[in-house]
Amino acid sequence: MSTTAELKQRVDVAAGRSPADLVLRGGRIVNVLSNEIHEGDIAIVGDRIVGIGRYDGHVVEDVSGMYICPGLIDAHVHIESSMLAPPAFARLVSACGTTAVVTDPHEIANVLGVDGIRYMLAASENCPLDVYAMLSSCVPASHLESAGTTLAANDLQPLFANPRVLGLAEMMNFPGVVSGDAACLEKIAMTRGRVDGHAPGLGGRDLCAYVSTGIASDHECTTVDEAREKLRLGLQIMIREGSQARNLAALLPLVSTATADRFMFCTDDKDVDDLLAEGQIDYMIRTAIASGLDPILAVRLGSYTASRYFGLNDLGAIAPSRRACLTLVDDLTAFRVRRVYHNGKLVAADGKSTVPEATSEGTPHPNTVNIAPLTSDHVAIRSPSNAGPHRVHVIQVIEDRIDTLRSVEAVAATNGRLSADPSRDIAKIVVVERHHGTGRVGVGFVHGFGLKRGAIASTVGHDAHNLVAAGVGDDDICLAAEHLARIGGGFCAAADGRIVADVGLPIAGLMSDIPATQLSRQLSHLHESVRALGGTLRRPFMAMSFLTLSVIGKLKLTDLGLVDVGEFSVIDVLAD
Repeated sequence: MSTTAELKQRVDVAAGRSPADLVLRGGRIVNVLSNEIHEGDIAIVGDRIVGIGRYDGHVVEDVSGMYICPGLIDAHVHIESSMLAPPAFARLVSACGTTAVVTDPHEIANVLGVDGIRYMLAASENCPLDVYAMLSSCVPASHLESAGTTLAANDLQPLFANPRVLGLAEMMNFPGVVSGDAACLEKIAMTRGRVDGHAPGLGGRDLCAYVSTGIASDHECTTVDEAREKLRLGLQIMIREGSQARNLAALLPLVSTATADRFMFCTDDKDVDDLLAEGQIDYMIRTAIASGLDPILAVRLGSYTASRYFGLNDLGAIAPSRRACLTLVDDLTAFRVRRVYHNGKLVAADGKSTVPEATSEGTPHPNTVNIAPLTSDHVAIRSPSNAGPHRVHVIQVIEDRIDTLRSVEAVAATNGRLSADPSRDIAKIVVVERHHGTGRVGVGFVHGFGLKRGAIASTVGHDAHNLVAAGVGDDDICLAAEHLARIGGGFCAAADGRIVADVGLPIAGLMSDIPATQLSRQLSHLHESVRALGGTLRRPFMAMSFLTLSVIGKLKLTDLGLVDVGEFSVIDVLAD
């Protein structure tokens, strides 16, 4: 709340009786409230815009020729998926023009529970952008995977006292909601604020049942028809463009002047490499404009619509009383960010953060990778007989998608075990429970990685974040998994009995404690090593991380076994 003295100062400056703290002079304002571009000085007092027109100030910055946009807002993001700790993430994306994000910390919540959510809130204080949180609704995502903990409604409720908590995050267990599951409905009923949705492919009466609970948004639309049905039933559509899921091109045809207020931009899951190479919400705006969307509407979807949806009434537009969170570009069509102001302070210039690097404090539990001893016997898929081949269910990876297809393929048996077949791009996939050392291991087959030899492993495995590995040899799979346990989590590649590359993620096995550019160099070397093993996917570890998510796709794998997502049940690897 503002004091009387603060309000008096704002009034005096706005009325022209006193100079502003800062004046941005000569720019062209992209006004998402009136849907126009016009000239005017912007007068700032403290962290607030107080006037637009002609003003003097203690500091006057000439921004002639630049377009001044509201600070950009990412409507739904998992910071953990960047693999950066919150301070490093904030420095990187604020240089892209983002001044606020709404995060769902369910990745770390699946590992550390409420302690993980509290860590993300604490670690993101005093950053060069605002980090708001939606409380993780599905920990674990379903009963078909084993997380580090389980969060019930009464575990989440105390966190609503934090003013940066805006509501309940994506309700992924849409079968539970549709069937009237009491635990799902209890979380929705106790929520203060918005409830975000996650309902891939849901339609008809089931979608009506889902929306009837008050769930207000969805970021899983992949087609115009799906998005149109959800719009008709009142859902706000978050258009997603992340590293693995890219839906912007498919959904843009639905955006018009008439519908723009029903859409927002989000990245969901975008890794450090893609953030450095492409940008964040600025990339979505740039791409949307290049695809023919009106620039003002593109900026609107990247700022104002998210602020309205979440009730962030002091963000998202350029007007008196709004916070001075501003993104400046010198060409509205190219949309290359030149300057970024957060709460009236310059935080980035010419694509570089002007904020000093900050170190991130570790999580309450420094080593979160606890697996039982692993041998080739634990990851074997037993053959019913040595006669073969045998028909098995195979997960089909789709490049740049988080869902999967499925097929039935014939694989050979050797010494009573079913084997990978690199000649047909069929690898073994293994998920090892990594939170409590239970020794549970799920095994299956996957197509699409291109591996000719060796194995890759990761402690990033949405959403329960068990240890997941894929490879053509059982010994290399076990070697890679045990290596990650020794280093406290991350990614690695193994071949011929040795580790050929690794990247440590010591914060909950999800995030690094080093700067973005240094982490990117490590990842580049890792990806080169995977390509040397025959890997063909653009982001093999990102793709693998979603093969364990039991609520989207046709076929997935968890520590409990092979999951038929449509039937929401565990099935046998053997198809006969």
